[in-house]
Amino acid sequence: MQNSIAPYTPRNPRLSDYYRCVEDFFEELERVHEERYQSRFGYLRPEIRLTIFRYLDCGCLQNGFARVRCDDCGHEYLVAFSCKRRHFCPSCHQKRVIEFGEWFLEDLAVTVPHRHIVFSIPKLIRRCFLFDRKLLASLSRVAWETLKEYTSASLSVNNSMPGCACSIQTFGDFLGFNPHCHIIISDGTFDEQGNFHITPYYDAHALEQLFRHKLLKMLLEKGAISQWHIDLLMSWQHSGFNVHVCEPIAADDCNALEILAHYIIRCQFSQERMTYLENSGSVNYRSKDGHTTKSFTALDWLALIISHIPRHGEQMVRYYGYYSNAARGKRRKLGLIDAEIQEIAGQEADSAYRKKCRANWARLIQKVYEIDPLTCPNCNGTMRVLAFIEDAAVIRKILDHLGLWDVPKRQPKRGREPPVIEVEDALLVYTDSQVIEYEEAYYIPEYL
Repeated sequence: MQNSIAPYTPRNPRLSDYYRCVEDFFEELERVHEERYQSRFGYLRPEIRLTIFRYLDCGCLQNGFARVRCDDCGHEYLVAFSCKRRHFCPSCHQKRVIEFGEWFLEDLAVTVPHRHIVFSIPKLIRRCFLFDRKLLASLSRVAWETLKEYTSASLSVNNSMPGCACSIQTFGDFLGFNPHCHIIISDGTFDEQGNFHITPYYDAHALEQLFRHKLLKMLLEKGAISQWHIDLLMSWQHSGFNVHVCEPIAADDCNALEILAHYIIRCQFSQERMTYLENSGSVNYRSKDGHTTKSFTALDWLALIISHIPRHGEQMVRYYGYYSNAARGKRRKLGLIDAEIQEIAGQEADSAYRKKCRANWARLIQKVYEIDPLTCPNCNGTMRVLAFIEDAAVIRKILDHLGLWDVPKRQPKRGREPPVIEVEDALLVYTDSQVIEYEEAYYIPEYL
């Protein structure tokens, strides 16, 4: 009988326009960044170089791989380790997006209605956050305090608060620096007994006024702006501040809530909307609606991309109120978290989201592409991860034997140095042992 299961076909990042653009122009960008881009985007932060080289080695078998084998028929393939870089490697970031959506739905959110609220700021003060990214945390805090104060005034319930997850995005449609907050908030507050009280109404104009007041006060206190900037903004008919309140998501609409969770931490760009013109050294990028296309030089494009890479250890999603770590810790001590998980997920607490991550790679591939990489394409048997190969000598020996030692057919315009860089007085060196996740698969003949 003919096999009806489509084999798992991995992506090849080296063939993508994005990879080729980064490979060709990043080192040139390093040389000219201080002169051409530092005044626009700030200095070239040290963690950026490490992120770039990690991405260029993502899915490369020479850095180590896992062996996946079918015990029934002996079919086997190799799966290269991934770089795990967020906000730069599209594949690795997409896995984070899916993991976050599952975790938010199964381990954080309570089965109540939720809303999506967006806080935006005017162009005049966006550069404050570009040159001092620590202010992004304060932006998130101001958005939360605005919602907390508003919901407290709307409901006459003592010591009640909503659950809130706030994601900071720094990009617009064409990758201009546009810091704003995407918030998923429970459509009501929880009192000390855990009872839920629906917020009767969200007045976007009132939220905007309160948000503007709090944010300008915060920036003035931190010395990021002067009173002149405040007077100028207050004199405008349209201040540039905006609060967009979406329609509520029903408590039982888990699919919509998970899609929203994916949206608020999405990658800053889409590879499908990008075209790299190698001969001219330029990039064409289409708008989200597909009606507008903008052309960049490759250097300008990369300078825009790297301006959105977070600082080392920077948190881009924060949790407040009923969803904060402190509040969840208190409920866990009282045994309420386990009860919530059991009620929401319909399963025992000891089999919650974290334990489902044991087969994370295969599960996520199956969810995204509807193909199970652990189902043998030859006999439909179940494949298993046989070993993780990290020793450089063993890697070279195996790949040489299989004819998979990769010699790139396409040479980049300029060579690359080893990814060694200093970050905050600590030497960070890219080693195979640092990369423990895997993604790229390479089919091989029956192994020795």
